[in-house]
Amino acid sequence: MTRDKLARMVGANAWYSFVCALLRTTVYPMYGGVRAIGAENVPMDGPVLLAPVHFSNLDPPLVVIHQKRKVYVMAKEELLTAKGLGPILHSLDVFAVRRGTADTESVRRAITLLEGGNVVLMFPEGTRGDGKSLLPLNAGVAMLAKKSGAKVVPIGIHGTQIVAPRVGKGRHHRMTIVYGEPFTFDEVAGEGNNAAQREQFSAYLRKRLIELCGEAGLKLGE
Repeated sequence: MTRDKLARMVGANAWYSFVCALLRTTVYPMYGGVRAIGAENVPMDGPVLLAPVHFSNLDPPLVVIHQKRKVYVMAKEELLTAKGLGPILHSLDVFAVRRGTADTESVRRAITLLEGGNVVLMFPEGTRGDGKSLLPLNAGVAMLAKKSGAKVVPIGIHGTQIVAPRVGKGRHHRMTIVYGEPFTFDEVAGEGNNAAQREQFSAYLRKRLIELCGEAGLKLGE
């Protein structure tokens, strides 16, 4: 029986909750456990854009499993076409983004979800970093935040870059995730939408991500 068939049998929401619970109580403890701080900062209603740092393939589920609301994750297209993993991600409503291109389809999907009052996860860096410094933030998160009016929740992470690094062999280590206080595009950059305001928003988000990683125990370079 495929994961999609199982999801349809038990119900999509029940399947999603089951996978999150399994990861939270069984899988992540095997790697060293997780300390979650500030999960209550994620609003319980209205559109929310989760904006975490990204060091490891462990980051997306780590962000999701501590949320009471369903999270729609934007993931690189290669994961959704991977044998074995792809069907599981599809069954959890993960949707693809094509990196390095103007992927209007994924952007429209994200905007539609946010305008429907949902929670969307998007990595501002676009790809995994080395766990030592932040990569440049792409313009997508500013655009989505402005167009949707969503609350943006910055998220710092420490430990996943040790357990499952982008390069090299990982090791057992406790992971910490810190959810920051939410803000909107207009609150930090004003009501316009010019290049200077988008840069102001990105600079503020970058600053908060570095601060939150510090709270998690990871000092990042600028």
